Amino acid sequence: MALQIRDLIVTAPDQLRSVLGPLSTNERVARCARFRVRGDLADPGEASRLALRTLARRYLALSEEMDDLKRSLADLTARANPALRAVKGVGPDVAAILLVAAGDNPERLRNEASFAAMCGVSPVEASSGMTTRHRLNRSGNRQANHALWRMATARLITDAETRAYVERRTSEGKSRREIIRCLKRYIAREVFRTLTRPEAIPVGADLHDARITAGFNLNQVAAVLRVDPTRVSRLERALDFDRDLANRYEAWLTTQNAA
Repeated sequence: MALQIRDLIVTAPDQLRSVLGPLSTNERVARCARFRVRGDLADPGEASRLALRTLARRYLALSEEMDDLKRSLADLTARANPALRAVKGVGPDVAAILLVAAGDNPERLRNEASFAAMCGVSPVEASSGMTTRHRLNRSGNRQANHALWRMATARLITDAETRAYVERRTSEGKSRREIIRCLKRYIAREVFRTLTRPEAIPVGADLHDARITAGFNLNQVAAVLRVDPTRVSRLERALDFDRDLANRYEAWLTTQNAA
């Protein structure tokens, strides 16, 4: 829909195009949603304003609906398996895909190799003659495979250990595709352990309730834990999952409530 708005602006009269063209998508949507159409719709300018206003308001309505669904999904995945949400590179979307994949195939989760095969990340022999190599697995649950790929790419950007691993394997002559395949296989092993034997992690809502019971505000907690109050707030609202911070937070609250 954002592309439709962009294309309409490209073909709109010069007056509209000069005003809306330089704006960002969010600015365009906000501006177009406030348009008032009072003239003759036979006029190209008025017709363009009506079309842009209709698309912009629909864009805003759908965005609000998507935000509501994302909040619901974040809450459900956090309650289903908070340990999975604490794994590096796992957000609500990825967690939901993996939980559904595992829940729909409980008979296949005999071991981590079975889970890797189900996700299509088990190596496939592609050796020839004196050359020993493996190729990407094209079978299995492709949504789960994509979820593991998203985790791998997220770690390539944010995780120092993953970047060091990539540098080491690159120096060994591995291609980027082969390295991603290896990463997805290692991540599948970690995800399998989290799905079948999840570590107990304090849930944000429980931490919030315990803090209120103890009579502390966010700033006081943040000062004790030596973090920004925003991190504590996001942890309590299940927007972020930090295993170490959550465990430290729970241990501190337990001592305060016991005093």
